[in-house]
Amino acid sequence: MTIPFFDGHNDTLLRLFDHARTDKLDMFINGVQEGHIDLPRAQSAGMAGGFFAMFPPPLKAHIAQIAAAPDYAKGELPPQLDLADAQQSTFGMAALLFQLERAGALKVCRTVAELRAAMAQGKLATIFHIEGAEALDTNFRAFEVLHGAGLRSIGITWSRANAFGTGVPFRHNADPDIGPGLSDAGKELVRLCDQRGVLIDLSHLNAAGFRDVSAISTKPLVATHSNVHAICPCTRNLTDWQLAAIRESGGVVGLNFATGFLRPDGRFLQDTPIDLMVRHVDALVEALGEDGVALGSDFDGAMMPAEIGDITGVPKLLQALLDKGYGEKLVRKIALDNWLGVLKRTIG
Repeated sequence: MTIPFFDGHNDTLLRLFDHARTDKLDMFINGVQEGHIDLPRAQSAGMAGGFFAMFPPPLKAHIAQIAAAPDYAKGELPPQLDLADAQQSTFGMAALLFQLERAGALKVCRTVAELRAAMAQGKLATIFHIEGAEALDTNFRAFEVLHGAGLRSIGITWSRANAFGTGVPFRHNADPDIGPGLSDAGKELVRLCDQRGVLIDLSHLNAAGFRDVSAISTKPLVATHSNVHAICPCTRNLTDWQLAAIRESGGVVGLNFATGFLRPDGRFLQDTPIDLMVRHVDALVEALGEDGVALGSDFDGAMMPAEIGDITGVPKLLQALLDKGYGEKLVRKIALDNWLGVLKRTIG
C-alpha cells in the first residue's frame, strides 16, 4: 500500500540552483543519484507535492562556515544578507521552479483547489515558498511581484536576522527565546500575508517573533519543519508553550527529519533510528491533536537518518507509524490531509 504524502519543506531548488552542472532541469526530471529529491524518486515514493523552498544562501565565502558551524554552534547568527544578493538567488530559484513547471515536471499551485486538481492529474503539486524574507524590500514591492507569481508561503527568517525579524541560532541545550521580536516592517508583513492569503512559517523564527506573529495574525500558526524541544532541546524546536499556541490556533507542525533536530544529544549522525522520529510524532500528536501533525522533511537541506536516506524512505516512516498502532486514517492525515486542511485555512 502506497500512502500519498505532502512534504512541508525541502531545499531541492537550492541544490539545483547551486549545482555546477548546467542541465539542472534534466537533473530533476530524469533523476540523478545524488541529493534527496528528483522527479522519478518522488513519484516512486508516492510524493503528491510539497513546499519547495527558496532559501537565499549567504555569500559563497560564508557557505563553508555554515557547514562547519564553529561559531554558529555557540549561538552566533550568520551575517545578514544584502537585498540585492538575496533577490539574485531567490529569483534564480523561482525561475528554476517555473522552468520545471513549463517542462511538465510539477505544477505551481496557488489554492487548495489547484493542489487537488494537480494531484488528481498525477502532477507534483508545489507551493512557492521563501525561507527567509531577505529578498523582500520594506516597501513590499518585491512581495507584490512574488505574490503575483504565485508565492503562498513565507518563512520570515532563516537562522539569522533581517529587516523583518530575527531567527534562532543553531544551539543545543538552549531555548529559542533569544533576541528581539519583529520589526515594524515584520509586523506589517504579517498583516499583509493574512490579507493576501500567504501562510507564515514559524520555523527558524525566535520566540519573541513567534509571540508577535501569534498576537497579530488571525490565521493558523504553522511551523513547516520543526520538532519537539522537550525531546531534542535545540533552539530550532518548539517548546511546550509554542505547541500550545499552535494547537489553539488550529495550526500544524511538520516533522523535521534532520538528525540534529531529532536526537536528544543534538548530534548530526546518520545513525538515527526511525523509532526516534515516531517518538517526536507521538509527542506532536499529544500536544497538537490528530489534525495538527504533518511532515516537513528538510530534504536536500540537512543530514537524514540512514534508514530514510532520501525521498524514497518516507514510506518507511509511514509504515513505522502504522506498525506503532496508528490507524490508516490518522497516518493519511499526517502524510497529506493535514497540510491540505491548514492550507485551505490560510491560502484558500
